[in-house]
Amino acid sequence: MMQRSIVALWVAVLAAAASAAALAQTPPAYTNRLVNEKSPYLQLHAHNPVDWYPWGAEAFEKARREGKPIFLSIGYSTCHWCHVMEAETFSDPAMADLMNRAVVSIKVDREERPDLDRVYQSYVLWSYGGGGWPLSVFLTPDLKPFSGATYLPPDDRGGRQGFRAWLLQVGGAWANDRARLLEAANTGTKMIQAQTGGAARAASDAIARALDQTYRDISGSFDRAAGGFGPAPKFPRPVVLNFLLRYHARTRTKQALDMTVQTLGAMATGGIHDQLGGGFHRYSTDREWLVPHFEKMLYDQAQLAIAYTEAYQVTKNAGLGGVARGILDYVLRDMRGEEGGFFSAEDADSLTDASATRLTEGAFYVWTVDQIRAALGSELADLFAFHYSVMPAGNVPAQQDIQGELKGRNILSVRRTVAETAAKFGKSEADTGAMLLDARRRALSARGARPRPLRDDKVIVAWNGLMMSAFARAAQVIDEPRYLEAALASARFIESRMYDANGGTLKRRYRDGDASIDGMLEDYVFLIQGLLDLYEASFDVRWLSWALRLQTRQDDRFWDAKGGAYFSTTAEASDVLVRVKEDYDGAEPSPNSVAAMNLLRLWQMTDRRQWRERADAIFRAQGVQLTRAGANLPQLAAALDFNLSKPKQIVIAGEPGAADTRAMLRLVHDRFIPNKILLLADGGAGQTRLGEWLPFIKTMDRRDGRATAYICENYACKLPTSDLAVAARLLDDR
Repeated sequence: MMQRSIVALWVAVLAAAASAAALAQTPPAYTNRLVNEKSPYLQLHAHNPVDWYPWGAEAFEKARREGKPIFLSIGYSTCHWCHVMEAETFSDPAMADLMNRAVVSIKVDREERPDLDRVYQSYVLWSYGGGGWPLSVFLTPDLKPFSGATYLPPDDRGGRQGFRAWLLQVGGAWANDRARLLEAANTGTKMIQAQTGGAARAASDAIARALDQTYRDISGSFDRAAGGFGPAPKFPRPVVLNFLLRYHARTRTKQALDMTVQTLGAMATGGIHDQLGGGFHRYSTDREWLVPHFEKMLYDQAQLAIAYTEAYQVTKNAGLGGVARGILDYVLRDMRGEEGGFFSAEDADSLTDASATRLTEGAFYVWTVDQIRAALGSELADLFAFHYSVMPAGNVPAQQDIQGELKGRNILSVRRTVAETAAKFGKSEADTGAMLLDARRRALSARGARPRPLRDDKVIVAWNGLMMSAFARAAQVIDEPRYLEAALASARFIESRMYDANGGTLKRRYRDGDASIDGMLEDYVFLIQGLLDLYEASFDVRWLSWALRLQTRQDDRFWDAKGGAYFSTTAEASDVLVRVKEDYDGAEPSPNSVAAMNLLRLWQMTDRRQWRERADAIFRAQGVQLTRAGANLPQLAAALDFNLSKPKQIVIAGEPGAADTRAMLRLVHDRFIPNKILLLADGGAGQTRLGEWLPFIKTMDRRDGRATAYICENYACKLPTSDLAVAARLLDDR
């Protein structure tokens, strides 16, 4: 059972019923330094008996002064096993007493400090054989790691060493064999430096062949039965789908599109997709996408919304477009603050009901048959249960329910078509569709009365940049003004709350009126991408101008002039053991992969050759990894596809918002043209500003009083046309 420290906070946040609220009002028995932190994850540990410190000079100095090792624990607020370790281990006064006497304990939110997580995660992967969260590492007072693990039970369990035994083992070695630990720390640090210090550069001809090799690597891991790539657990990895869509556009390889559509379809019908509220859970524990890990992350919603939007653009499959809408509407409803910033995540765990004191994974999302009948009534419940694979004894396989929390419960997934459901109940497809819509609305309303999972309401610039891209791109393709306004509101929020216009620098995190932590590479990179997409959706040149300023600042703060590519942190970040260069497109794309694409787009938009050269330097610096294991860098491969193509410069000369301008833009938005830039010659201040970068735009104007398309390659333009049919034909030319 969860200890009172975490339950009290959860109950307060979730506004549970009176009995639980009374528990929340009980003065905590312990308070540590984390009580002053803004991170919800750190605050969850603020009343542990462990004498936690936030990452910083005070903790480092204490370790040096007292000659103690540092215990570093890294996690995040929606991490299930982080909650388990908090309850089992860090809430235990006896365990805390051992920790307080033996080590200086530091707690870090990986979402606030991904730079620290990358450094020590690489060490644990190397030394422990696996990574994840909570990340648990012992450090010397000078921050060098010498022993690491992930989640550990408090005591030995099932042949696995417990945290208590590990702590005592480390404490004994530190007292009696410190020289060995210090040598291990030096070895670990050298390993981190070797892994993150940059590799040999790839030859240009090898890089040019990387696209085909990347495709072969990805297609070789495709699950032809269930969609997705590799065995369970299955992660969405939208970066793979981004590459496949671009590879299909380049080569017309049908299988590349088929793999994408099958994967998106399987995910959309599975339990990983919230069938009622929209949005996607973090990953599926099984091959068939049924049983998810229930947390919802903003960065997943952003990238998946783009993947579904682009797949809809390619296929015109309305179902894919509907999933994109569902994601974006969920974010607008549940993940946006009043000022326009997007929140970080929703937890996997919640209380089963208002009287409960135990947090259970998936409790908010799963259903018993009786709950469905109570919400829908018998007739509608039967139809709903058939369509969404609801079983009287529950539909979760025992092997996927490790903790026994889902027994007798159902995760909604679509395993039958509307036509099959209609045939089963002797109704028309139209009537069945209407009944299912009504049932979903009723079920969503009933679910809304349950205690909600904790929402991590901090605003991260990087993830807001990704979300900005999603809304801006969907606004173009789906033609939904609400989505453009959401992207604009996010940009205005970051500009006003998290950006120093005088210094040109970003803060990474905002919460409760406080903007803090210097922006890291991904904050600049993902925001720049969002601003470029926002310009192409709004044609307000201020966003393009801001992107240019941020790019210049990014180059000054993060570029490695010697080795090429960008470091994740600045040279002034003295509390980071090693400056890392990210070279893996995982749950989030590597900042260097997105930076390469940004540089290429900015080169096309401004004709500044140095940015093309900088993108080339990234390809050379990370080209060996790309040529050897392209499936690890599909987003960089997508940027390489842009680099090896003949990007189109599409300029529409027309009045902003005019019907003929919108019609011409509709031709562009209806087509998947990944390697393009889109500019508007508005006859006013925007065109004047663009003309400072691209002089040829100064003379572009409407022909015959109508919106006119100028379609160019390498700034050589075909004859301008105001004829929609001719413009469509020119856009389709390859």
